[in-house]
Amino acid sequence: MKKKANVLFDAEQLHRTIDRLCYQIIERHEDFSNTCLIGIQSKGAVLSDRIQRRLMELNKKVPAFHGKLDITFFRDDFRKDNKILQAQETEIDFLIEDRRVILVDDVLYTGRTIQAGLQALSNFGRPASVELLVLIDRRFNRHLPIQANYTGLKVDAIHEAYVKVELKEVDGSDRVLFYDAELIVND
Repeated sequence: MKKKANVLFDAEQLHRTIDRLCYQIIERHEDFSNTCLIGIQSKGAVLSDRIQRRLMELNKKVPAFHGKLDITFFRDDFRKDNKILQAQETEIDFLIEDRRVILVDDVLYTGRTIQAGLQALSNFGRPASVELLVLIDRRFNRHLPIQANYTGLKVDAIHEAYVKVELKEVDGSDRVLFYDAELIVND
């Protein structure tokens, strides 16, 4: 049985949402001299690349430090399956000591990915603060008390539902899909 996909964002809506998130970052971080943007591999990193580029277009004072973070071996479930894990590259060539970090990911669901990201970040210093930016916040079934500072869209869905973010650089198209029956969208 194949589940029907509902489109939450098409390409145009996704681009507008990224713009809105960038304006929110600019409002909160007038001075980017001590701010860094770090994307969680893989789609969070792609999203952070887009945000970095768009911030450059909107405001010449953008985070000078930008990186990508692999969390594969920091996850609490990395030994659950018997499959071989494919780690991705961490590209952080700076210390985050006393910097304001904006951590970027595509979907916030249980909070375990973000927890792993916070643990992995600790290898690069102790930040002054960490803010979380997510494209989609799935508010139901949170396992950890983690909350996003910047959110593209909040979606309340039953546990069996699935949100898939497709980004052109990885999937060939830009859209966000929702699979399953019940859906409540909160702006």
